[in-house]
Amino acid sequence: MVSLSFLNPLSSEGEEIVREKGSLDHISDINAELLMVVRESESQKISNDSYIPQSYADLAVKRVEWYARKKNDKKYNHNDYAFLLNPEITEFDVISFYIAAQSVGIKFKPNSRETRLMIEAQGKLVEERLEKIPSYQRKEIVDNLLNQLVFEDNIPWTSIAELLGSKKIRLADLILDQGEVILEKDDFMDRFDEKIIGRPSEKMYDLLIGERIKIMIITRMIMQNTENYIKRVHDMASKIEPHPSLLQIADQITEKINESISYYSSSGGGFGGDIKASELVHEAFPPCIQKTIEGVGSGNRNDAIVLLLTSFISYARLYPSVFRNDISMKISDIDADLQITINEILPLIYDAADRCTPPLFEDDPQEKLNITAKLGFGVHTIPELKNEGESKWYTPMSCEKIKIHLSSLCKPDATCKNIGNPLSYYNRKRWELRKSGGKSKTNEDTKNDE
Repeated sequence: MVSLSFLNPLSSEGEEIVREKGSLDHISDINAELLMVVRESESQKISNDSYIPQSYADLAVKRVEWYARKKNDKKYNHNDYAFLLNPEITEFDVISFYIAAQSVGIKFKPNSRETRLMIEAQGKLVEERLEKIPSYQRKEIVDNLLNQLVFEDNIPWTSIAELLGSKKIRLADLILDQGEVILEKDDFMDRFDEKIIGRPSEKMYDLLIGERIKIMIITRMIMQNTENYIKRVHDMASKIEPHPSLLQIADQITEKINESISYYSSSGGGFGGDIKASELVHEAFPPCIQKTIEGVGSGNRNDAIVLLLTSFISYARLYPSVFRNDISMKISDIDADLQITINEILPLIYDAADRCTPPLFEDDPQEKLNITAKLGFGVHTIPELKNEGESKWYTPMSCEKIKIHLSSLCKPDATCKNIGNPLSYYNRKRWELRKSGGKSKTNEDTKNDE
């Protein structure tokens, strides 16, 4: 039977492992026992040593690196990190979890990109580890985990209020009755059997709840507990001197995340060439964007600034290859401290809004909130990491939609032929400018012109 600490390192069993074997003094030393477990893991690729953790410190970094690659790399190979799904690695994994969580908590803020990826990585690991467990064992393990995390047979919805508040779970995903979350089949049948007409009640239970909802609650609770643990570490970090090894590991985690995002959010070849995040090239803006930046009349003003310009400028500056890569990202994945967003992207959008007739924010000041929302930070005055994910980072609208909804801005030139989106135009034009050796006007050049 798989140990519960393999799934929930913050359990009492996990804490006991750390108390016995969690000294930080030799966490970077080569560990022969760990190497043996990794190399004997089923399907583990061992031809490339760069994927093999040799120490507790290596394993702590690999846990986050695994998730960053899985999330961003289309060529991700499960066999590079098969050791993470091997229950034999439990003791090493628990210790490395605490090393990674403490490193992140000491060095970074609770709303940082590194903290978010650490929490998401833990949630994904729990999901994949549960999925790999044979079904005849999984039911018992899921029930034991749920009892460990919740403590009660019938869960009052108030006991998961923290998950609801942090939006890790939606009320719409749950079946509630008299203020309690219904999870067990017997309980479901007692309460709803006579009320369900026309369909077998047991099938309705499997459809609405089943193992799926239990695993979702378990995963989200472990993620919430991981987040709370990192916050506690961060709060304590100002009162004690951190172990130097933890600071080094925090830097390595950042380095691996940056490598992953820098490499996999860009791509070579094709007319776009290398289209990774870089300073804006104004000469490559399509006619519709040029006209929007010059100022728009009241008829199209709001949609031109909020829907068209906000998404175009943010993606052109941070993630111009979004349509080619077809991988969703958040702004902080690329702009970790939001300095580019606040100091470069928003001023350009706000300046264009001021050039409108009448100026957008004088007429509709609430549109600043909508601009923040379209960047993925919810309805707030300015983007803040703590709000990221409250809304979606909208991609630029297609040329077809611009023709229909913002027709006065659509004045196509020769490059617009066979282009389906303003961002595609930007990538093509930028490549053409580079190829011709022409001078590309950047943000700094534009400021000097003004």
